Amino acid sequence: MRFGVADPCIHSQVAPDLVLTSTRALAATTGADAVFLPDHLIGVIPRSIYTADQVAIKRLVPDLDACYEPWTVLGHLAARGRLRRVRLGTACTDTERRHPAVIAQAAATLHQLSRGRAILGVGAGEGMNLSPFGIATDRRVARFEEAIATIRALWDSAGRPVTRDSPYFPLRDAMMAVPPYRGTRPEIWIGAHGPRMRRITGRLADAWLPGVTMDPQQYGEHLAGIRDAAADAGRDPMSVTAAKYFFVVTAASTDAVEEILAAPVVRSYALCASSEHWRRHGTQHPLGAGFSGVNDLMPHTMDAATALEYAHRAPSSLLREVMLAGTPAQILDQLAEWRDQGMTYPVLLNMGLLQPDLRAGVLSNVAFVRALRGIRKLERRSAASPRTTARPGGRPGREQALR
Repeated sequence: MRFGVADPCIHSQVAPDLVLTSTRALAATTGADAVFLPDHLIGVIPRSIYTADQVAIKRLVPDLDACYEPWTVLGHLAARGRLRRVRLGTACTDTERRHPAVIAQAAATLHQLSRGRAILGVGAGEGMNLSPFGIATDRRVARFEEAIATIRALWDSAGRPVTRDSPYFPLRDAMMAVPPYRGTRPEIWIGAHGPRMRRITGRLADAWLPGVTMDPQQYGEHLAGIRDAAADAGRDPMSVTAAKYFFVVTAASTDAVEEILAAPVVRSYALCASSEHWRRHGTQHPLGAGFSGVNDLMPHTMDAATALEYAHRAPSSLLREVMLAGTPAQILDQLAEWRDQGMTYPVLLNMGLLQPDLRAGVLSNVAFVRALRGIRKLERRSAASPRTTARPGGRPGREQALR
């Protein structure tokens, strides 16, 4: 089983790339396949509770909203010899803030300069990166589908002028002459969550990389739908890599894990889950019924008292659903559950440093390394996901499509 490590892509006090250097070393020493960077203007943690008394690393990382521009950082990583074999990707760039032609150019450039190691992780975007900056959030899925088609059209043009009708991104003698690297383009990994986005993933993507809350069984069901959409499009259903983005809380003992989970900043991540997920754990989302989760979250607008109260309300059972939590051995057991539902590529970010005790945070990073080193030992199942039977009317299901 291959895996990726995620970097928060933020500014640090001692050196601008202090956090990035740590992630680079983590990838090199654990055998990670790739490093992934988020594409955010604003982080997902309420800034009002990111204080020195709540988070010990604030002296090193003063502001979680000091988000770096990921394509610039990926270029920096591509120039570092130590990561010569590690792939480099976004998780995820959105198609609202960047025109698809700009995305296509950036990814093709990185693919050339990294000698074929670029991954284009892409999604429809979150409200926190759109609404505060006056960017429209309507018809995001329709625009996203057209953006992917536009990127593909430009990459497939072989440098010839492209004319293409589109309600959102029409092309008129448009040019994209950055060539493939040895005949390859960056893989497209889609952070799809809703049914329509998952169907787009099955038709057009090289990988599925969801990040929102779901349990392993739901993941397997959604993956089956993606495989079906791929088969309907005439693709090999197994050609879509089944990935998953995980936030991780780990430590050497269960008591230490519980102490990390008690940290308000860690608990506040539960606000990214939807009201439906909160309801399933026996309580109402603090932001109300019908709240969609991270797509509607505006964490930077919360005052400290409100954010602390909301974080305190998060049920422990929900915290364990929105992230992987446990000792390294327990983390591997949890990943095995996801593997059994078809997931073959975890992307992991350590949250253990977001607590008041610096020493405990450092020790959590040691445990995180142990968990990462154990991932490759997880056996891959011979079947990547549960297979479906033939559909009504004789239309082939995924099992028949695979034969």
